[in-house]
Amino acid sequence: MKGRVTTKASAPAKWIPFLCVFCFALGILFSNRLWDSSAEPNGQQLLSQRRHEQELQVINGDSTTNKKLSQNKDVMDEVLKTHEVIQPTRSLDKSIAVLQTQLASKSSQEMSLKSSAPVPRQKVFMVIGINTAFSSRKRRDSVRETWMPQGEKLVQLEREKGIIVRFMIGHSATSNSILDRAIDSEDAQHKDFLRLEHVEGYHELSAKTKIFFSTAVAKWDAEFYVKVDDDVHVNLGMLASTLARHRSKPRVYIGCMKSGPVLSQKNVKYHEPEYWKFGEEGNKYFRHATGQIYAISKELATYISLNQPILHKYANEDVSLGAWFIGLEVEHIDDHSMCCGTPPDCAWKAQAGDVCIASFDWSCSGICKSVERIKFVHEKCGEGDGSVWSALF
Repeated sequence: MKGRVTTKASAPAKWIPFLCVFCFALGILFSNRLWDSSAEPNGQQLLSQRRHEQELQVINGDSTTNKKLSQNKDVMDEVLKTHEVIQPTRSLDKSIAVLQTQLASKSSQEMSLKSSAPVPRQKVFMVIGINTAFSSRKRRDSVRETWMPQGEKLVQLEREKGIIVRFMIGHSATSNSILDRAIDSEDAQHKDFLRLEHVEGYHELSAKTKIFFSTAVAKWDAEFYVKVDDDVHVNLGMLASTLARHRSKPRVYIGCMKSGPVLSQKNVKYHEPEYWKFGEEGNKYFRHATGQIYAISKELATYISLNQPILHKYANEDVSLGAWFIGLEVEHIDDHSMCCGTPPDCAWKAQAGDVCIASFDWSCSGICKSVERIKFVHEKCGEGDGSVWSALF
């Protein structure tokens, strides 16, 4: 019995360790499964929570970034708006500055122009310059008492007929000399002078002629410009009527044309130092108007004015003038009514109805003893005081 019991009991005892290990393993497996089943929701929750937190962080980050971006955008918008405001303001400021500069420059230019620009020229029919000298006061008075209107009549002649008559004279070599002051006083009395920027001298007549035309052109817009000596008698009405017939011609040179000998001998009147330019000894000058009186049209006077510095001066003024027109398309008009003799010559012509424009003595290159005789010439050869007012031109 005992042996059977022992035998029966020992057999299961061998499996006890295996059972224990199995149970332990089963318990562990069961516990793990329980742990896993219980931990899984917590882990998922934790993961979800962490994901949520991350999402929140991302969202918060995005929100912060968006806020920052929005703020940055707002700042940029404000900057752009400010820039848009500032930029036109700067442009406007710049434009105003430019305009101010331009206005200042224009104002300066206008002031400069006002101070330097010539006075608008008076449009007239003709300008007559009577060549005179400091010592010729009596000659001037004799001209005023005969063919040249005075005072209000002189002004009326300019206003109604467009005829300007002036004694032309320069200055003495000494500034503000007694000679200049005498002319100033005489001009204040008669108001019939045209002062030239020229130093007076007999051998400077060519230069004086250039300056006269330049000065007259700058002052008056005339159709004709006339030069006459102060010892020549002139009929203004006949002169105006004659010139009017040549109005349609652009470049006319009117006078008593001559061609005198070229005088090479020294110490003689009208000596020509540059005689060699005119060819062989004994040759004559080219045709030119005698210097006592001549007229030129506007274009020729303007030509002299523009080219004054380079126009060559010969010893004799009338030769110089003729030389200036050599090579130009100029019509030379030889009118001998501009060089009539004194009575009886001009008197016979006046009686025949052929009134002279100008009268003088060839032997004296003007009226001999003109101060005493010009009145007589005026009485015998004058056209009458009303002729210039009734002349049609």
